[in-house]
Amino acid sequence: MRKPRQSDRMRDTVAIVGGGLTGLALAWHLNRAGVPFHLYEARSRLGGRIQTAMRDGAGFDLGPSWFWPGQPRMAQLVNALGLERFDQWAEGALLYETEQGEVIRDRGFSSMQGSYRVRGGMGALVSRLAAQLPESAITLSAPVREVSAAGGLTFEDGQTVEAARTVLALPPRLAAELVRGSEFSPVQIAALQGVPTWMAGHAKLVAVYQKPFWREDGLSGDVMSRRGPMVEIHDAGSGDNGALFGFLGVPPAVRAGQRAAVIEACVAQLGRVFGSRASAPLAVFYTDWAEEEFTSVETDRQPLTHHPAYGRPETLKAAPGDRVCFAGTELAPEMGGYLEGALASAEEAADWVLAG
Repeated sequence: MRKPRQSDRMRDTVAIVGGGLTGLALAWHLNRAGVPFHLYEARSRLGGRIQTAMRDGAGFDLGPSWFWPGQPRMAQLVNALGLERFDQWAEGALLYETEQGEVIRDRGFSSMQGSYRVRGGMGALVSRLAAQLPESAITLSAPVREVSAAGGLTFEDGQTVEAARTVLALPPRLAAELVRGSEFSPVQIAALQGVPTWMAGHAKLVAVYQKPFWREDGLSGDVMSRRGPMVEIHDAGSGDNGALFGFLGVPPAVRAGQRAAVIEACVAQLGRVFGSRASAPLAVFYTDWAEEEFTSVETDRQPLTHHPAYGRPETLKAAPGDRVCFAGTELAPEMGGYLEGALASAEEAADWVLAG
């Protein structure tokens, strides 16, 4: 897809920087309202932190996997896009692995019971949203390197675009990198840098099997481990296939550049806790979000130990006459960090655009 050059007419167009869920949902709102927009995504794919690996028609999420009751925007969007939601598997016993590797059964309960997943993975949500948008209004592989307070964009290749308004639908710390050399105040930049990026310091592994054999053993697939390298494991299957996924507890600095060793250690752990059948997955998918240039910055590489109290700092509130607005799940008015928060932030950004 072609990137508009400076000679193209962009003065009546809203520029959206970032093709994650916030950026896509904002584009969807603007498209339905008849507002011209152009979305620029640095990666060669859409979705941002939503990343779904496909195998034999089944989707396995390497980013967010769940949404919950009490999150109406996600429920409505899934329904509007004709997607199927299903309950996270939660039947059976939880396993607990001690520091010495002893596996104890029935120590706790399924921590994700009551959550929902989407058939085909959250990537299906991204694909359906993108299909609602004009292809000519989306440009991939277009990293933005600078944004001016007047809404002008400078790309990695040196090209520039001037838009009527610009929405940075990015993690705040990434947005801070783009506006540091511009007319934004040090207070605003400090506010952006002070918002931790949700899940940016984490890594996630998915192992795929012919069937979910652990269910036959009366297990939920949930594991809490003090030994690791995965500290939390859950059932990731859908339909007849079986899959397990886990979050790593190894610090980013230790696992950096150790992809093969990390995968080997994770598969060995699955064998320890679920038995020999778990030692031979059909496929393994792994993403280290701390190594993702368009997700994480250096200050994000210490994994969060709790869910931050997200929200928009006063200094980052966009006035109707401003040319630039910051958006993203970390700045959402509610449910910050979640997919629901990404949708809430998209609504807020759309209201700002339409009010102007």
